[in-house]
Amino acid sequence: MIFTDSGIILFRQEFREADRMVSLYTREHGRLNARLPGVLRAAGKLKAVSEPFACADYRFYVRRGGTVATITGGKINSIFPHIRQDLKRTTLAMHFCELIQRLTPLHQPSEAKYELLLAALTELELGEINSAFAAAFTLRLMTLAGFGLERPVLKISAEFWRRMHEDELSSLVFSEPEDLLALSKCNSVCRRFLNQYLTFPLNTLKNFGLNEPAPLTEENQTEPEELVLHPAH
Repeated sequence: MIFTDSGIILFRQEFREADRMVSLYTREHGRLNARLPGVLRAAGKLKAVSEPFACADYRFYVRRGGTVATITGGKINSIFPHIRQDLKRTTLAMHFCELIQRLTPLHQPSEAKYELLLAALTELELGEINSAFAAAFTLRLMTLAGFGLERPVLKISAEFWRRMHEDELSSLVFSEPEDLLALSKCNSVCRRFLNQYLTFPLNTLKNFGLNEPAPLTEENQTEPEELVLHPAH
């Protein structure tokens, strides 16, 4: 079977002498594993579209009964050059990709998840980064994955909760003490979710403070039951 689809590279690994294995999230087919034969040779033409968080239109070939596709062609949409020139942006982009890699099943399409990742990378490329990027992305992915919370927890205000789920990531700049405390609580929600559902920690987690304990307050000590997370039905 031959098909084309837009995709974003989540992870790559060298394979044999000149091949590369990649995981990518596609618009119409969900998360796929694919091989790029000969891409590391001097004459290889698809190296650019096999780099992490590269966005391209790919041509795939899958043998009947096969589970790993072969990428036979690709047209770059964006390699997000501004992200690649800045270590903080690069690490945050890798964090987004690792979250998608670890929290999405193979071969289950979700255009909303693809659009979330693409929008996050686009804002990271064009906008200013802030301390709420990681938590806001995680909360939105939780919702799309069926683990979203129906109401704010830990006495986070409804308006702050809405902003973390709906506003542009680059606009989530907070300076008021109550907002910074609410952001810390959002990080606690994300940390609890990731600790509960991942069998081993994210490689990028330590770079964003999601594994740091939230400040101890009367509010978040008296309502621990609100952080019990269950999948939505």
